[in-house]
Amino acid sequence: MPGRKLGRKTDHRLSMLRGQVTFLLEKGRLETTVTRAKEVQSLTEKMITLGKKNTLASRRQALSFITKEDVVKKLFDEIAPSFEGRNGGYTRVILMGPRRGDAAEMAIIELVAEEKKEEKKPAKKAAAKKAPAKKEEPKAEEKAEEAAPAEEAKAE
Repeated sequence: MPGRKLGRKTDHRLSMLRGQVTFLLEKGRLETTVTRAKEVQSLTEKMITLGKKNTLASRRQALSFITKEDVVKKLFDEIAPSFEGRNGGYTRVILMGPRRGDAAEMAIIELVAEEKKEEKKPAKKAAAKKAPAKKEEPKAEEKAEEAAPAEEAKAE
């Protein structure tokens, strides 16, 4: 269970964190304070790990924590399979700076993008660099324009 108390009684704290984990899994991104983000990160990664097991027991365990059934379905059908080749590190916390009202340090927590997309981009760049640049031949119109002044000079 969470290590930080976040200035709330146990029931309120767990309810808040359950709601934030559900929102993060549903939307993929959440803006909150840094300390809450660190707690949500820990709990979200545990839920994704349960999703990767994909057993009836793990599904029931996730349903007991996540507040919406459709989010649990999304977790087991879409989110967890996308992290199949990854051992942890499913979320990232990005620090934003102080909040305007009370100067609390704010952060964005989001699910990490799939690795497959990141691997394809450098491959295209590397292939483009390896291919030698072909020297372009002047087009037929340009050749005709160059030849036209030469013919006029001969005619004179």
